[in-house]
Amino acid sequence: MLGSSSGLLPAPPLLPSVAENSKWAIRYKRCTAKEKPVRLPSGGSKKLLCHSRFCFPLRISNNDRVRHGFAISAVLTDDPTMTTVGDGLENIGLVSIDPGLESFKDHFRYRMKRYVDQKNLIERYEGGLEEFALGYQKFGFNRDEGGIVYREWAPAAQEAQIIGDFNGWDGSNHRMEKNEFGVWSIKIPDSGGNPAIPHDSRVKFRFMQGNGVWVDRIPAWIKCATVDPASFGAPYDGVYWDPPTSERYEFKFPRPPKPNAPRIYEAHVGMSSSEPRVNSYREFADNVLPRIRANNYNTVQLMAVIEHSYYASFGYHVTNFFAVSSRSGNPEDLKYLIDKAHSLGLRVLMDVVHSHASNNVTDGLNGFDIGQGAQESYFHTGDRGYHNLWDSRLFNYANWEVLRFLLSNLRWWLEEFKFDGFRFDGVTSMLYHHHGINMAFTGDYNEYFSEATDVDAVVYLMLANYLIHNILPDATVIAEDVSGMPGLGCPVSEGGVGFDYRLAMAIPDKWIDYLKNKSDLEWSMNEISRSLTNRRYTEKCVAYAESHDQSIVGDKTIAFILMDKEMYSGMSCLTEAPPAVDRGIALHKMIHFITMALGGEGYLNFMGNEFGHPEWIDFPREGNGWSYEMCRRQWNLADMEHLRYKFMNAFDRAMNLLDEKYSFLASTKQIVSSTNEEDKVIVFERGDLVFVFNFHPEKTYDGYKVGCDLPGKYRVALDSDALEFGGHGRVGHDADHFTSPEGIPGVPETNFNNRPNSFKVLSPARTCVVYYRVEESEESHDDDDEMGLNEILAADVIPEQEDVEEAASQAKVGKPHLVDGDGDGDGDGDGDGSGLKLKILGMMHRMIKNLHPTSDYTS
Repeated sequence: MLGSSSGLLPAPPLLPSVAENSKWAIRYKRCTAKEKPVRLPSGGSKKLLCHSRFCFPLRISNNDRVRHGFAISAVLTDDPTMTTVGDGLENIGLVSIDPGLESFKDHFRYRMKRYVDQKNLIERYEGGLEEFALGYQKFGFNRDEGGIVYREWAPAAQEAQIIGDFNGWDGSNHRMEKNEFGVWSIKIPDSGGNPAIPHDSRVKFRFMQGNGVWVDRIPAWIKCATVDPASFGAPYDGVYWDPPTSERYEFKFPRPPKPNAPRIYEAHVGMSSSEPRVNSYREFADNVLPRIRANNYNTVQLMAVIEHSYYASFGYHVTNFFAVSSRSGNPEDLKYLIDKAHSLGLRVLMDVVHSHASNNVTDGLNGFDIGQGAQESYFHTGDRGYHNLWDSRLFNYANWEVLRFLLSNLRWWLEEFKFDGFRFDGVTSMLYHHHGINMAFTGDYNEYFSEATDVDAVVYLMLANYLIHNILPDATVIAEDVSGMPGLGCPVSEGGVGFDYRLAMAIPDKWIDYLKNKSDLEWSMNEISRSLTNRRYTEKCVAYAESHDQSIVGDKTIAFILMDKEMYSGMSCLTEAPPAVDRGIALHKMIHFITMALGGEGYLNFMGNEFGHPEWIDFPREGNGWSYEMCRRQWNLADMEHLRYKFMNAFDRAMNLLDEKYSFLASTKQIVSSTNEEDKVIVFERGDLVFVFNFHPEKTYDGYKVGCDLPGKYRVALDSDALEFGGHGRVGHDADHFTSPEGIPGVPETNFNNRPNSFKVLSPARTCVVYYRVEESEESHDDDDEMGLNEILAADVIPEQEDVEEAASQAKVGKPHLVDGDGDGDGDGDGDGSGLKLKILGMMHRMIKNLHPTSDYTS
């Protein structure tokens, strides 16, 4: 029976009718639909399988709940000893921030009670949430005194054995025993003082189904899985991974401190080679990480790290949740990568997929679902356990062992591999029973808090965020949610779900719409500004101009939309830029920069988009003859001095350096003072910087008046029209812009655009220029400190990768920067001006030293 209705709170209003189509539902999983047709829903809203108001899990008796160390696989719903809705749950912090949520207070109380009760139950029977999340020390393979203990949860199995290379794949002498909770176990004694199962040898779990048929499956908690690389589609094998001390990677560097604002470089290790092959973790660490650091990112987000048998799924159809993707190396290699990133001052986030699991029965977790009942399964049964668009299985978040499995998975990656946080994929699918399919979210609060809300999943995410931040207080956790659920980015203590950031997923869609469907003069400055600033108060967002899905074959990146075939014929600096390329590079810089500066409290870029990579990604698949030709990144394009790709790359570097210097992303001061539709100009302040974006395709404005907050003298901090960024060099960088007071002090309506001061600038067509206020103390600075970002990043003197490492090394040992010895201003003393590069390195090592004074960068 369903949970008792006594004490149930009134149900919020039902959802409005569901839209016929929803573009987002398949957009960011498009890659999973390449090989097989997608099963589309039959239209309308998806029928809910649970008819209680909030979809309670099944009730169980008090006596049956927990009787030993392995808790029963169910969630308590009605224990009178659990926390009741008392004073602590009456004051929902979210409601005080947003009074519009007042009518949904009962919903928040209910889910908070569910969260507190679940947490208390885990504390009572498992010793606390952190202890509960050490499941990998109990399940799977673990060393015990004198042997190896293997445990597996498979309640539907009738018999079970462990098989592998160690016993010739004959499990008759290694039969496992099952307890009353469906946990099978065996202890395999050491042989001759050595483990009976050798390190790096293959293993599988063999069990008998109810129909008497034996099947072999990869252990659910396996820490490594491999496949024959010479055979596409070959089944994977589990691997017992327990290297000797001499082969274990030992971390050498501490985690970098949490930045005020994340500047995230999203990367796929496998496709990061310039050659058509799978790149390795160590090659990525040595060859790609220095590029990321050189472009002034502070965070790397790694995709496709968790093992997935189908490469073209981009890592989103996970088969083995505790195993490192073996295509790029072994677990020790991944540890090397993360440690190398930390040595460079880069934090590392994992793209974690807990929203669904691969439908692959042979290689994945789905293989354990055979014959299991509703409350004894990793997944829901029937329609509720299957995602129609993704062709994947959906977790039963109300199940005790599912909670243990997923929470332990998070702790495993944090502690064993030293990840600094996560980006949770597919959160929208988790939050609602309809998974967002055919759902066009309008912002009506009834869409978020109703019988369509999957409270089991919400409670899991609350537990996950509480656990992550308890283990690692400085963790960064990001939600990929398109629905905009209020409170998703608020602390659990305030009634929120606990994420630090959410992805601003509407922004890329807006740019796609403009680039594909509107002429330049049809672009609305008001609409662009609203789209970029439309986020909830106190809930932080990570903004991005284009998603990784736009790089997939069949779609187009921003650069590709703008320049198309001209990217192959018009990118040489030795000839005049074709109009499409001139426009394309200008708008590429502007779109990415305004997204960064106005779109959120963090910024994300996908690998290669920083320099407008001209080719899409096409993973090896049957449709292309299993080719790796398009599954790569052509880094050489950004390195070639005679190609214009370098201009976009240099501007990307400068954008990040501007934030590193002025911390505008972390500033709560964000004021849009002008969105002029006729001029096609947007003026805003972020921190104390003043940004002027002129989107007009033709008009240049001389003496254009812009408002600002603080009086004084302003100078150019960054100019997209500078020659070193592929511009036309129309803006003077040595000009001082003095402010004039506007209107009556303290009376905004008498000011210019509601700003108390103003100054005039030159604003060329299709450019963005940033101005900083010169402090009095800066007037006496030496020439090094007065060099602008444009000069630092001049195309002819951009430091090579080894120069960046040299500067970092100088910062580590505290070498003084070079000074000019001959009066030519270049800093070398030979009179030919060639020392500018050395001056830049001096500035770089001082900057790095200031940012990371205790880190070692010479690894």
